[in-house]
Amino acid sequence: MFVAVRKATTDILSRHAISGSYRCLAFEPPTTSVPINPRLDYKYIRANVDEVKRNVQLRKSNADIDRLVELYGQFVAVDREIANCNRSKKDFAQHRNDDEGRLLKGRVAELEQKALQVKHELYEAGLLVPNQTHPEVPHTKPRILKEVGSKPTFDFPFKNHLELGASLDLLDFETGARVSGAKFVYLKNEAALLELALVNYAVHKLSARGFIPWLTPDVVRHDVMAGCGFQPRGTNSQVYSIADHDLCLVGTSEIPLAGIYASSTVPVNQLPIKMVAFGHCFRVEAGSRGQEVKGLYRLHQFSKVEMFCVSTPEMSSDLLDELVAIEEEIFTELGLHFQVLDMPADDLGAPAYRKFDIEAWMPSRDSYGEVSSASNCTDFQSRRLGIKFKRGKESLFAHTINGTAVAIPRLLL
Repeated sequence: MFVAVRKATTDILSRHAISGSYRCLAFEPPTTSVPINPRLDYKYIRANVDEVKRNVQLRKSNADIDRLVELYGQFVAVDREIANCNRSKKDFAQHRNDDEGRLLKGRVAELEQKALQVKHELYEAGLLVPNQTHPEVPHTKPRILKEVGSKPTFDFPFKNHLELGASLDLLDFETGARVSGAKFVYLKNEAALLELALVNYAVHKLSARGFIPWLTPDVVRHDVMAGCGFQPRGTNSQVYSIADHDLCLVGTSEIPLAGIYASSTVPVNQLPIKMVAFGHCFRVEAGSRGQEVKGLYRLHQFSKVEMFCVSTPEMSSDLLDELVAIEEEIFTELGLHFQVLDMPADDLGAPAYRKFDIEAWMPSRDSYGEVSSASNCTDFQSRRLGIKFKRGKESLFAHTINGTAVAIPRLLL
């Protein structure tokens, strides 16, 4: 692994580092805070209740479609009444009926407050509705699409990563637990250098392919987190929220990358936008058990290089295939044995229309473990974040696609 990382990084730096080809973007995202105006497709849900309910059941979601449709009906009725009152106000003004006009003004103020409340409840209910599901997605078990390489064999009793980490002075879980708590670790010596080498290798590989490199914040607002399909609040949330602030720690760089284009309309000739970011990931990891409790496999904090794309609907399927191909290339160059999986409906999370995972063989665990994931989220995130593109006179919702280039230190296993 050391040899592949060092060689690829040196080659890419020498050929591409000064080219700057990925810097040319005519469109710039907003530089000031713009309120996010989510536009969920309530009309579609109301017109296709049975289909949406089947999808919710397939994905084992807890979305309440009947409640959502009821709230949407309430919002439409209140909105219609506001429009009627405003028309009547104009009539009274023309006939100088000031008393009736004042009464209607007060009524409109009441209705607008009610509309805001119902709209908030409607959006909260809508956030729980998962994306539609690709028709070829398996229903219950992952489908193995490809297997690369073979399981490594050893003619000696090998140590697991905890034993190696201790004997070679690479990992310090005891200090991590004392300073930060359980499921935190210090990487040191060659382990620290290996993480930095893997990050450098992945970022330069992607930037050489035209991906714009970013270093993103580790903190985002709640509405950006929710807009990406992650629940920042609730008893089962995997998100660390910051007390007394409308902020939370990100679980992936996908979230701040998506936030770059929130409330934006991108010219269609600028698409697709391809980005790559290095960032830290923070996850509560509630409910992990057994061998996942100890070691590097599940941590509250880890590092990751993430790919993220914004595209037209026609481009997103091919872009998903491109991200998976890049992931396969990375893990092949690193000499890993891995499987590519088409993930089932109940393992897609809320945002993904389709998701491919890569699981590598981990001798330390004597099993396969996820090292990468790539998802096509279609317009799920763009509707919640207001990411659009302009085609002619039309403003349409973009598609978003994401994938993990390298996730560390899990990849070290």
